[in-house]
Amino acid sequence: MDLLDIARILGGLVLLVVGGELLVRGASNLATRLGLSPLVVGLTVVSVATSAPEFAVTVGAVLDGQPELAVGNVVGSNIANILLILGIAALVLPLTVREQLVKIDVPVMVGLSVALLLVALDGVITTVEGLILLVVMVAHTVLTVVVSRRKQRRELRKRRAPASREGEPMGVLPALGLVVAGVALLVLGANLLVAGAVNIAEALGVSGLVVGLTVVAVGTSLPELAASVIAAVRGERDLAVGNVVGSCIANIGLVLGVPAIISSGGLPVPFPAIALDIPLMVAASVALAPVVFTGFTVARWEGGLFVLLYLAYTAFVVLNATRHEALQGFEIVMVIFVLPLVGLTLLVTATFEAGVLAERRRVRQKVADGEPVP
Repeated sequence: MDLLDIARILGGLVLLVVGGELLVRGASNLATRLGLSPLVVGLTVVSVATSAPEFAVTVGAVLDGQPELAVGNVVGSNIANILLILGIAALVLPLTVREQLVKIDVPVMVGLSVALLLVALDGVITTVEGLILLVVMVAHTVLTVVVSRRKQRRELRKRRAPASREGEPMGVLPALGLVVAGVALLVLGANLLVAGAVNIAEALGVSGLVVGLTVVAVGTSLPELAASVIAAVRGERDLAVGNVVGSCIANIGLVLGVPAIISSGGLPVPFPAIALDIPLMVAASVALAPVVFTGFTVARWEGGLFVLLYLAYTAFVVLNATRHEALQGFEIVMVIFVLPLVGLTLLVTATFEAGVLAERRRVRQKVADGEPVP
């Protein structure tokens, strides 16, 4: 193990923290200045910006003739975004979910994940399929911005009061400067960390797909992790959730769509990714749905459950790649005990929280109708 690689990893972590702080601060001020909610800025500006490392790695891998690394990077990043990054952010601070995320953004994320699985079944993402994925992502971004601007204008007209000058945000250009500087540090930090981690992984004899699904996926997701955790710490919970969901959408539409368009003959998809990793990405997206559709929050225990699921997935990928003797026992425990228990927990929780919400709506309706409430 080279000491230079360890230094790269440590230096990358420092740059990620500083870059995440600058990005969140700039994005928050930019949201206020442009009349957009922090959720929308997270779904658009921050998510696309923090997807820059995935885009650079994927395009570079395709041009270098390594499609396994390209696909593994995106699929692994989305799994990491939902289970690891959202999970850690929820552990830091329970995350509140807006109605827009429930009605529009999470369904788009799930739909794109399912679409990726369908177009990959024949072993290649064609140019036309890549273009469709990109168009869906761009349409979602435009719709998100337009709807948010209209909603913000309606709210301002309802208030009919001048905005307070106290605590006025910085100007658009300085806020953009912070965003650009933050993204630059995040990309540089991620590249340093990934370079060191990949060198160590390759020295241990790990395959390209596994490196893409684990080391590179987590490494290129570090900007999202830094941005979401720092946003949660600063109380910008909308920004934290929007960043994760928007980044998953950008990864499929932009980061996979563009390489499929520019590649002659489309983008090949490895069979192991079709058989296991993309279905797991779809499952992770679907698992998020009942969490946000019921209580409109991601609680700490739900975040902890997501992190544990990600650790289990990573353990399986590593054991399977190394053909470790513990693989069979691990599979039995996961299939017979862990996954059914997780599914039952999510089902019971969704049912309970749906009942609580229904009861709250019933009480509010009684109050509105002037009926006595016990």
